[in-house]
Amino acid sequence: MATRGAKRSPKMDLAVYEAEVRRLQADLVAFQEWVRTTGQRVVVVFEGRDAAGKGSAIKRITEYLSPRVARIAALPAPTDRERSEWYFQRYVAHLPAAGEIVLFDRSWYNRAGVERVMGFCTDEQHARFLEQAPVFERMLVDDGIILRKYWFSVSDVEQERRFRARAKDPMRQWKLSPMDLESITRWEDYSEAKDVMMAATSTDWAPWHVVESEDKRRSRVNVMHHLLSSIPHEQVRPDVPPVPARPAPRGYERPPQADQNYVPDHAARVLAAAKGDRS
Repeated sequence: MATRGAKRSPKMDLAVYEAEVRRLQADLVAFQEWVRTTGQRVVVVFEGRDAAGKGSAIKRITEYLSPRVARIAALPAPTDRERSEWYFQRYVAHLPAAGEIVLFDRSWYNRAGVERVMGFCTDEQHARFLEQAPVFERMLVDDGIILRKYWFSVSDVEQERRFRARAKDPMRQWKLSPMDLESITRWEDYSEAKDVMMAATSTDWAPWHVVESEDKRRSRVNVMHHLLSSIPHEQVRPDVPPVPARPAPRGYERPPQADQNYVPDHAARVLAAAKGDRS
């Protein structure tokens, strides 16, 4: 795991990054078709430090995938009823059916991380989770679910830099919560909780894969490539239906356009304003 003072890898060249992401996204579309046509069930767990780049990696992975095949499970805090359930129960409801991919933006491992550090679970509940998680995941794998677990690692220096950047950016301020900022003051507590979790839950059937994320471009490329290369699959060409020729008009007359409510052409005003700025 990257720590304070660790040497940072050079940032991946943007043009090279964009070309490789595009290539990998095309491979992911083909992978999606294999999952759909063969009835596979795929679960991908994304965990890691706050601001480590999980969300942006998920965004790149799913950008061109069908929401009917690949969906993101990002669960809110549990309700009072859910707190009274078996811990894994609400996650089971989001597992994939045949031909589906589910990406968990945080998962059942909340109990080993934020719940443990922030005191939202008891020592007994935490210990029970560490015992049950490998068994739960063995049940998933034995039933034929393909499971991958990724931990995004980032240094304390880079995490703080990203937090400060978010605080200044109106488009990303929503991503910064008081709970996120606790990860700065409780850095070592989270490190200890993560190490305990890894030792107890990285198994032969569901190992953890660490993604170094000091450079988000590198981390996205690396996790996309690993996901594709770690799951043997075949190239399946989609069954693209032929586009029919348009039939000859049969004389139907549409109602006057003036009778319909059109969205104002804001784009025209923007273009006119931009043209005026350039003149």
